[in-house]
Amino acid sequence: MTALVGLWLLLQGGGWSATPARATVGDTVWLERQVVVPAGWRLRAGRLDATERVEPLGEPSLRRAPGGWLVRYPIVAWTPGAHTLALPPIWELRPDGRADSVSGGVASFFIQNVIPDSVLGPEPRGALAPMRLARHRALPPAAALLVAGVTLALGLRWRRRAPQEVPVPPPGSLDAEVPDARWLAAGEPKAVAARAAFRLRMAVARAIPEARPALSAAECLAAVERARPHAPVRELRDLLEQLDRVAFASAHGTDVAALAQMARRFAQEMAR
Repeated sequence: MTALVGLWLLLQGGGWSATPARATVGDTVWLERQVVVPAGWRLRAGRLDATERVEPLGEPSLRRAPGGWLVRYPIVAWTPGAHTLALPPIWELRPDGRADSVSGGVASFFIQNVIPDSVLGPEPRGALAPMRLARHRALPPAAALLVAGVTLALGLRWRRRAPQEVPVPPPGSLDAEVPDARWLAAGEPKAVAARAAFRLRMAVARAIPEARPALSAAECLAAVERARPHAPVRELRDLLEQLDRVAFASAHGTDVAALAQMARRFAQEMAR
């Protein structure tokens, strides 16, 4: 009997077919219809609105078919029995830009009941009684809490113990200074000149705080002249210029050892 009803509804459905044929309440049903159009034409299916008994599950889809297009609507029905659904119009888009609409027609399909026919007069059942929790002894949880608390207290006390005294390492011995003659024998006159200039500038800065090492040579000498008018500023300027020329490899054949010795003597005089 059900098969005959489905066949009759298919014949009355205006070209629409429903799959699956034996759908039940809540199942996804696809309404399909093939529309024949000339080559080069395209289709656009209208949007299906929801009703109290039938609801669309998504947008319609279009697939290529022999001689036209296959229009498909995914729907779901919430009540069993025979359904008749009016489909929205289908728009035909021609290659020249013109458009025309075609009636969507009416689709008829049958939805079977989820509850079998052998159950007569189904009625909802009441809620089940709440389940009683099994009784457990309180001693094991209390013992576990006690052990956890003691372990935590011991851990905190161990972390808060007094810091251990670490012996101070003995002071390291400084290496002896490399003499100038060794640097010169190794072919490093620039290193000797740079060390001599640095020592001289530091000695000047200790004797005259205004002549900081960050100042340029001219600014340093100006500070020395202001603080000590009788200082040999001219000789100090010549010495710094010669050391700079050696350090920047712009003076060749210069007696670097004599310049370094002169820088030591000037540093001693500035310290007095």
